[in-house]
Amino acid sequence: MSTNVVVRDFRQADVAAANALTNRYIRETPIHFAYTPAGNAEFEAYWRDGAGRYPWLAAECAGRFAGYAKASLWREREAYRFTAECGLYVEPEFHRKGVGRALYGVLFERLASAGIHTLIAGITLPNEPSVRMHEALGFERVATFRQVGWKFEQWHDVGFWQRMV
Repeated sequence: MSTNVVVRDFRQADVAAANALTNRYIRETPIHFAYTPAGNAEFEAYWRDGAGRYPWLAAECAGRFAGYAKASLWREREAYRFTAECGLYVEPEFHRKGVGRALYGVLFERLASAGIHTLIAGITLPNEPSVRMHEALGFERVATFRQVGWKFEQWHDVGFWQRMV
């Protein structure tokens, strides 16, 4: 089911909603490996630092914040400069309504225009909805790192998916 999704640049007014969404994933799921929720000022600093180099986007549905997508540095060395990591967070009520696809579609266009060649997505496993969406958008699974994250008193694997822009 698709909803009318508006994708735009992330802005200051999105910080509180995006941080609340991220903090829910931190508190309630193993998807985000942080243990401690961030304050809005910390999240804003993270956004401003990343947005200076890579796109951050927000989605709205009927004027409401629905989620965000971002790209970030994959690795420090110069040879990696054409590779970026991408991340996506969507409000649960907007899952399976085209928000993730819309955000990623614009993100991919922006990254291609900026000269990015390869995208990497890391997914805490299991997370079948995220795996299905990434694969439907052309990502291929290239690696699984076993038991690399410890959260909620258990080990978690992380799969890595790759897509050429």
